Amino acid sequence: MGLRRLLALSAVAAAYGVAALTAAGAVKAQTSILNVSYDVSRELYKDVNAAFVPHWKSTSGETIVINQSHGGSSRQALSVIGGLEADVVTMNQSPDVDILVERGGLVAKDWRSHFPHGATPYSTFSVFLVRKANPKQIKNWNDLTRSGLQVIVPNPKTSGNGRYTYLAAWGYALKTQGSEAKAREFVTSLFANVPVLDGGGRGASTTFTQRDVGDVLVTFENEAVALQKEFGSDKFEIVYPSISIDASAPLAVVDKVVDKRGTRKQATAYLEFLFSPTGQEIIARHHFRPRDPAVLARYAERFPKVETFTVEAFLGGWPKVQKEHFADGAIYDQIAVKR
Repeated sequence: MGLRRLLALSAVAAAYGVAALTAAGAVKAQTSILNVSYDVSRELYKDVNAAFVPHWKSTSGETIVINQSHGGSSRQALSVIGGLEADVVTMNQSPDVDILVERGGLVAKDWRSHFPHGATPYSTFSVFLVRKANPKQIKNWNDLTRSGLQVIVPNPKTSGNGRYTYLAAWGYALKTQGSEAKAREFVTSLFANVPVLDGGGRGASTTFTQRDVGDVLVTFENEAVALQKEFGSDKFEIVYPSISIDASAPLAVVDKVVDKRGTRKQATAYLEFLFSPTGQEIIARHHFRPRDPAVLARYAERFPKVETFTVEAFLGGWPKVQKEHFADGAIYDQIAVKR
């Protein structure tokens, strides 16, 4: 059959298809929403999406497609500012939602009040993943400053995971050594032991587990558990430090996008689903710490108790931390120059 004949048949088929779709409104296009999230949450949201799609079908009669985008949390926020049309964002630190408020009003100023628990459906914190039998005997944050040790952590400028590691170390030093000068010295020593700074938590995990670089990976608890399961407890062990930082994961509807696309109802329901008993169960199964007390109690064995502090209560809040530590030329940049 000639090319012209093929093209003609294709055109007829296309025209027929359009007519069939539009005739009497018999077939409706699927609704889709985009969840822009951080690196180490991709497996969580694959399972959330698989549960939400039939839930939404049964409650609304509508078929929905949930698309995902993952990367370093801060980098993802900048992508949304740059035009990536996220219907919802599910980040790992509140500055990556606040910046969407500040730059263009993409998200409502009072986004924390739109969902329970300050719009955070779960929390986690930083732990250590070490090689089998912990050959370097790494037990706490002070061990990460030892000479000759290699610490793998993502870049605090692009990754919330890396930023929490930096702040966890800073807070540990403040609590144990008592001054900001000592904390700065401590964190400088730790980052001097970082041989490479990956852009996000998943990249750092790959560097440690597959490229075999480093003696310890500092990452979120859920990621450490997932890596141990994937590669085996005969290869890696998890060490819980004496003190860590609460990393509550914030979320928000991106108002400008949902109003443009007409997806506010679906986007809101999707985020509300995370706080439902079903959503909380999925969260717990992925080793994030759920907000629902009943769900947390059922999974208590997998969540060892660790002393934690928050940025808000102990470090003066995110605006202060952002300005003093992570703004251009601030403390982290000064430390990074010395690496």
